[in-house]
Amino acid sequence: MALKTAFRLALAALAPLALITTQAAAQTAELVSRTELRICADPNDLPYSNQKGEGFENKIATLIGQDLKLPVSFVWFPQVMGFVRNTLRARQCDLVMGTVAGDPLMDNTSAYYHSGYMIVTRADSGIGATSLADPALADKRFGIVAATPPTDLLLRHNLMAHATSYALAVDTRYESPARAMLQDLADRKIDVALLWGPIAGFYIKHEKLPLKAAFLDPEGDSDRLDFRIAMGVRANEPEWRRTVDQALRRHRAEVDALLADYGIPLLDEQNKPIPGTLPGAGAKP
Repeated sequence: MALKTAFRLALAALAPLALITTQAAAQTAELVSRTELRICADPNDLPYSNQKGEGFENKIATLIGQDLKLPVSFVWFPQVMGFVRNTLRARQCDLVMGTVAGDPLMDNTSAYYHSGYMIVTRADSGIGATSLADPALADKRFGIVAATPPTDLLLRHNLMAHATSYALAVDTRYESPARAMLQDLADRKIDVALLWGPIAGFYIKHEKLPLKAAFLDPEGDSDRLDFRIAMGVRANEPEWRRTVDQALRRHRAEVDALLADYGIPLLDEQNKPIPGTLPGAGAKP
């Protein structure tokens, strides 16, 4: 999800352990709160959530709470190692608003948006590349969040020597590597930023950064650069998962409007960009 999506993917190696724990948990009854909608969230992780209620996940949680006629409360914990263990699995809360569909640490609802990694450049750069194989990028300076999927592409094209690495797992109360990367791009310290789309789209739109972005092209079947984002629940609570899914369906139009308001770039079911969602598409050089 802050670089939360990338961080969740980095935990994929824990899948076997997660499966064992999930199977054991399945023997217990559903223990979802019946008096409030308890959300597991990061306290300072825009565009997703913060303690001021300014993220789109905060607002979608409010929609679901209203639908279920439950007051919404948040359990705050930074999206670092131990987030799921100390929140959802500890039964301190009952719903994670954003997780990669298929995350081994949680069960999930149906996906409610689909996005991907992007190649971000200055609006005046003249760079129109969507693939790191483009010769126009051979001498460019890159920004990359450590251990995220575009790293493999940089290595494949021998571009890592030109790259500045930004931290993946940080305490978001004090650091925002993705925001720092985009500022470095705007300040001409780097030429290209490779970044998860929702983060790029949000900051370009809401801070009016002189940047543009396009989805980064994969180069083969093994290059996974797009992900469907769902909500996370405990694996032994199928009734709760269905309840959240039904609420999401009833409020699909409002959720889509919130995503648009936050500048979230979207892909359709064929992995094609949805018109009107690309960040900085109307930017002038």
